Amino acid sequence: MDYDSIDTTITTLGEAKISSPVSHEKSRVYGRRFVSDTDRVLIDTDPDRLIAKVREGKEIHSFELAGPRRKIYFDPVKLRCGLVTCGGLCPGLNDIIRAIVLELYHCYGVRNIYGFRYGLQGFVPEYGHDYMELKPASVTSIHEMGGSILGTSRGRQPAEEIIGCLERMNIGILFMIGGDGTLRAASAIADVVSEKNLKISVVSVPKTIDNDIQTVSRSFGFHTAVDVATGAIRGAHNEAQGHPNGIGLIKLMGRNSGFIAATATLAMQDVNFALIPEADFDLEAPNGLLGALERRLEERGHAVIVVAEGAGQKFFKGREKKSDESGNPRLEDIGLFLKDEITSYFKAGKTDITIKYIDPSYMIRSLSANASDNVFCNYLGRDAVHAGMAGKTRLLISRWNEQFVHVPMSAAVGKCKQIDPNGKLWFSVLESTGQGPLKNR
Repeated sequence: MDYDSIDTTITTLGEAKISSPVSHEKSRVYGRRFVSDTDRVLIDTDPDRLIAKVREGKEIHSFELAGPRRKIYFDPVKLRCGLVTCGGLCPGLNDIIRAIVLELYHCYGVRNIYGFRYGLQGFVPEYGHDYMELKPASVTSIHEMGGSILGTSRGRQPAEEIIGCLERMNIGILFMIGGDGTLRAASAIADVVSEKNLKISVVSVPKTIDNDIQTVSRSFGFHTAVDVATGAIRGAHNEAQGHPNGIGLIKLMGRNSGFIAATATLAMQDVNFALIPEADFDLEAPNGLLGALERRLEERGHAVIVVAEGAGQKFFKGREKKSDESGNPRLEDIGLFLKDEITSYFKAGKTDITIKYIDPSYMIRSLSANASDNVFCNYLGRDAVHAGMAGKTRLLISRWNEQFVHVPMSAAVGKCKQIDPNGKLWFSVLESTGQGPLKNR
């Protein structure tokens, strides 16, 4: 990442002049420490680079620390807030909704909180989706459920239509929970808000189960995904061991980045081949996957392969490229492709194999979050509220260098985070699997 190119300026709607109710003696968090805009978190903590910048007189970039401000912009009594979840399902969506509602209601005294149904469609009258009034009683137990109580959808909707709905309902803060497509939509909505000089704060909580948004060191749902993925690997390993020349093949999420596949591989240590988008591989013998797999079966009699959904897309060149409703490319199914290629290869060599293919992707996406993600979502949701109440806008809540921070949308939109093929994570995977480069040079 080019840290020096990041503009960390956070946009505000105006001067915050109202004393925060969090500071009141009757507040349930009375006495807690407030955060100032001058409290910063370094983006790059590498000591050598920091020393070099100091010597050269260069600017040292940092993010604004998230948390409650002593003065807020919105009057909680008059404020109306909206929440929306967009894109694919992900463990933790209900946890985020719950955290935002409880923080607004109990700590700031906001009583008018509305959930928009089925993603951005919920703002457009022609779809006919009613909104949902959100109160503590309606969100008390939703963290125990998977999915999103608000529902979701993919696809672009006109920013003008969304702004029109917000104006009609007099919404002051819009919390948008979603991935890169949602960030693009949030940025477009914030642009129109600015053009019209409206006093609407747009705050995003980034959602990507793949953990692949730039300037976000960890995204909610990722730990849950890895947990469940390790269970799938365990099952595949048991199946592979139970048959002569048994092969367990597991496809995991990861369109552009292989963080789930790589992390789950390290968690289990039973994987022999991990295939990710960031590390190219060949199929053909002698050094490609098929030759390496054949040698593995000869030596140990079984093998386990983990593949991220975005790996090996080069094998589908020439096919018509398709996109989903949000403009994301529809990937070809690398899991089924590998299953067929492996089966054909060993059949041609007259070697009997038993291959079991497991794709737990949609089961993982729709599950409730585990304890680690429960806690993480709680932090994200509450810090999103603190940012919105202070009149901050056009930002997302991120975890960076062990702190929760405010990141401008411009620093994250359209920027994909990937595994460094020369970094510790991938080298650890290579050490664990012993797979080698899987390339014919």
